[in-house]
Amino acid sequence: MTDDKLRTYDSESIEVSYSTRRCIHAAECVNRLRDVFDTTRRPWIQPQNAPAAAVATTIEHCPTGALHYTRKDGGPAEAPAEHASLHIVADGPIYVRGAVTVKNPAGETLLEDTRVALCRCGVSHNKPLCDNSHGPAGFAAGDALAQNLHKSDAGLAGAAALTITPQVDGPVLVEGDFSLHSSDGAAVYQGKKVWLCRCGASANKPFCDGTHKRTGFTAP
Repeated sequence: MTDDKLRTYDSESIEVSYSTRRCIHAAECVNRLRDVFDTTRRPWIQPQNAPAAAVATTIEHCPTGALHYTRKDGGPAEAPAEHASLHIVADGPIYVRGAVTVKNPAGETLLEDTRVALCRCGVSHNKPLCDNSHGPAGFAAGDALAQNLHKSDAGLAGAAALTITPQVDGPVLVEGDFSLHSSDGAAVYQGKKVWLCRCGASANKPFCDGTHKRTGFTAP
């Protein structure tokens, strides 16, 4: 995961920060509030064009965490989702919501956020986060959960905390009470601990099946 350089855009009531490294052009912001987010203008973010509450609500729909805000009008900060959740994007990443902490295998914190997008194609230059490389790479993986539908190893305890630990040259370990959703929004799996494929080659996507060892997948 590379160092992130943020761009900021100010109005009297809200400051918007934008990470070019984490944006994969999901277009939630543009589709929801074009008065503020319009890629045909420069600057493309103009927070003064809408109330701070509307800007904040729109930003909270950004699935990658590329957009964040700081209220300057006394309005509330973003709160993590009540329950941690993972959402599969067909032929794309996994969107994660909750009180998310990304750590390295040594236990050092790399990132804390409420929204992240995890690479599952294996070719992102910003691992373990998605950088949209799955498109040019031709990554193809739908929900691929037929054999795991409705399996569960634990009920949700109401916690939003989720720890994500990418393994060296291996999968991503996800720990915490979470639900996993297919691309149509249906909850298809829930548990407390799971190993997710990040090499792009597992036959049991989105879960790891050890294929990374046979393909020689490398990722720090």
